[in-house]
Amino acid sequence: MTQGNAVEWFVDRHLRQDDATRLAFQDPWRSLTYAELASATRRFAGALEQADIRREQRVILLLQDTIDFPIAFWGALHAGVIPVPVNTLLTPETIAYILADSRAEAVVISSPLAAPLADTLHAASVRHVVVAEPGGLMPMLARDGWVSFPDFLAAGDPETAMADASADEVAFWLYSSGSTGAPKGVRHVHGSLRRTADTYGAQVLGIRPDDVMFSAAKAFHAYGLGNSMTFPMSVGAATVFLPGRPTADAVLDIMRTHNPTVFGGVPTLYASLLAHPLITPGAGSTRLRRCISAGEALPEDIGNRWKSIVGVDIMDGIGSTEMLHIFISNYPGDIRYGTSGKPVPGYEARVVDEHDRPVPHGEPGELIVRGDSSADGYWNQRGKSRRTFRGEWTYTGDTYIRDADGYFRFQGRSDEMLKVSGVWVSPFEVEEALISHPAVLEAAVIGRRDHDGLTKPKAFVVLTDAGRDAETAALTPALQTHVKQRIGVWKYPRWIEYVDSLPKTATGKIQRFRLREE
Repeated sequence: MTQGNAVEWFVDRHLRQDDATRLAFQDPWRSLTYAELASATRRFAGALEQADIRREQRVILLLQDTIDFPIAFWGALHAGVIPVPVNTLLTPETIAYILADSRAEAVVISSPLAAPLADTLHAASVRHVVVAEPGGLMPMLARDGWVSFPDFLAAGDPETAMADASADEVAFWLYSSGSTGAPKGVRHVHGSLRRTADTYGAQVLGIRPDDVMFSAAKAFHAYGLGNSMTFPMSVGAATVFLPGRPTADAVLDIMRTHNPTVFGGVPTLYASLLAHPLITPGAGSTRLRRCISAGEALPEDIGNRWKSIVGVDIMDGIGSTEMLHIFISNYPGDIRYGTSGKPVPGYEARVVDEHDRPVPHGEPGELIVRGDSSADGYWNQRGKSRRTFRGEWTYTGDTYIRDADGYFRFQGRSDEMLKVSGVWVSPFEVEEALISHPAVLEAAVIGRRDHDGLTKPKAFVVLTDAGRDAETAALTPALQTHVKQRIGVWKYPRWIEYVDSLPKTATGKIQRFRLREE
């Protein structure tokens, strides 16, 4: 028995505990019991061996939230192969970078994503492409080295032995958002998965075997990975998957249809749901008992309104890709809206100044955290690893205040980063995208709060001569679309203000703080 391999605890253990017939995962088309998951996991591991994908080599998972995701993720761990879940909303250019940086041997991709990324995958010279359902491998996508997910599984031995891994061995990677440059491959070990389940999952969330989990945050995110897989699987509970975009309509439909007991969202989605005319007690679920939030700070007003209308508190917290999940959180019966709460059992958090000295209560400083789920470091980024992971402490880059009662309150980022819909956004990246449009001469981007108190990008734009001739009413949506197409649908500026010039230093650097002050 390979106790160090996370698959032993999260998958195979349930076959010995009368959980084999329990529902593990449900998507709009199929369901999967724990016994079926264990069998498919072994088959996937065997198929990797048949494809000559060896231990510690990487497999990119470009998968929507369907039952294929846990099969591929746990199947890779079973084989000792490293799965790398990737954000399905990234641009082809960013995905090409990740393919090259990770040196992936294979890609498992949902069929709706395969056609738009076919040229990217071909250029990357990936040896194997597995096209997952729904849809399977379409005739127009048939290429050498491409195979449908069912055919790939069929080639695997259902008795494939589990890789004898150490709890300290790297199990999987998650790529950071890349908001300060190219995305960074964050390496996590087998033991970290159970660590987050034993701490946040058991002692804060209080996950139970009879729970049904629904996470609008996708499984390719660290937050969604814990919500949809680690926590429910730690107790033999079930997860409902939503493959598509978590719009308010789609989320409410899942809530009404499946009656989940635990819901994981982000503040932007909670605000959208509150604005929906069909929001009701339980948000449509007759069994809802827990709501959690992470990804960005939850405004106090949204928490209070959700509690008033839905009848369940939102347990807001802060986590990171580097720490794998939430390490500071509000607790059941101990909710203080406007704060991230208190440290999760097993974690220690401090607020320090630039010299690593603890700051007094009520004064801002950088949040640092210590806990066993900290990443093993960044792939091929030694300098950034040394700056972020210092001994037992992980430096978050977030500015926080710890009040006299021990609650931690988010203040922002010292480096001007913006967190939008749970994802870090670089103002410079948005500026570059704007400037690439022929109508834009210069641009500066800052954060501005919308009517729900959530931060979104605002752009100040200096137009070219050609741009000045355009109608503003038509130019603004054109620029927003341009940014979406270049760097991602969530990064576009929600407001654009046209100015004659931008405030700058003597050396020509844009003074964004002056724009924020104005």
